[in-house]
Amino acid sequence: MSDEGGAGEPLNVRALLGDDAVYEAAAAEAFPEYNKARLVSLELPDRSGDIIISTYGEIDKNNYLDPRTAQVATIDHMKQTCTKLRPAEDEELPSAYIEEFRCALDVELSKYVVEAYPKGACAVYCTSGKDIEGPGADFSFTAVISAAKRSPQNFCNGSWRSIWTMDFNYELQFVDIKGKIQVDAHYFEEGNVQLDTNIDRKDSTMMQSPDDCAVSITNIIRHHESEYLSSLEESYLNLSDATFKDLRRKLPVTRTLFPWHNTLAFSLTRDLAKELALGK
Repeated sequence: MSDEGGAGEPLNVRALLGDDAVYEAAAAEAFPEYNKARLVSLELPDRSGDIIISTYGEIDKNNYLDPRTAQVATIDHMKQTCTKLRPAEDEELPSAYIEEFRCALDVELSKYVVEAYPKGACAVYCTSGKDIEGPGADFSFTAVISAAKRSPQNFCNGSWRSIWTMDFNYELQFVDIKGKIQVDAHYFEEGNVQLDTNIDRKDSTMMQSPDDCAVSITNIIRHHESEYLSSLEESYLNLSDATFKDLRRKLPVTRTLFPWHNTLAFSLTRDLAKELALGK
C-alpha cells in the first residue's frame, strides 16, 4: 500500500508476484481494510454527497450504509469508487425516535466540518439501540470525521481522522463521549519526513432534546479538535528552535572548524601523552 496519497500501487505488485490469482486474493483482503482504516470518503454515484468507508456502516465487504441519505453503496475498493446505490432496507435503519437524535447530530456536525475541514466529510451511525421506539432505554452513536489533502505535485499528502463515540444513558440523563483523533502527514521533497500521531479524549454532557444534545456534543468535539490542532501547530513552531537543534551534533567547545588539511594537530596519541606526562 502507498501512504496517504491513496491505496494505489507504488510498485507493479502484480508483476512482482507473477501470479494473478495470488494478487487478486491478497488485494481483495488488503484494499477494504485500507479504505476502512483510512476512513476513505467517496462521491456517491447520484452526486447526493459523499460516503465514508468505515466499519460502522459496513453491511458486508463491498456494501456500506450512508446514514444521511439512507442508501447503501456498493464499493469497488481497488478503484476507490461507488459503483451503484440502493435504498436501505428498514432493518438497516434506526427507528424514528433514534433517527431524530442521529439526524440532529449529523446536521450540527456537518456544519462544523464544512467550517473546519476543506473537503472534509462526516457521518453519524447508530451503533447500538437502533430499534428503540421511545424514551426509557440506552443507545449509542459513533461519529466519524475524515479529511484528506493529497498534493503529490507539491510532494505532500496528509489526513485528519477522528472517531467519536457517544453513549446515551437514559436513567442518568447523561451522555458519555470518547474520541480518538489521528493525524498523518508525509512530505517527500528532497527527503522523506512523516508525521503519524494520535490522541484520545474524554468528555460528557447532559442528555437533552435531540437538537440541544446535537449542539452540545458538536461544541465538545469542536473544542477538543481545535485544542489538539493548536497543540500541533505550536509543536511545529518550536521545531526549528528546539527539536531540530537537539538532533544536530553540537559544535566543539573550541568552536573552531576541524582542520582536515592537518589532522595531526588532533593526534590522540600526542594528547594522551601530554595529559599523562608520558616520556618524562
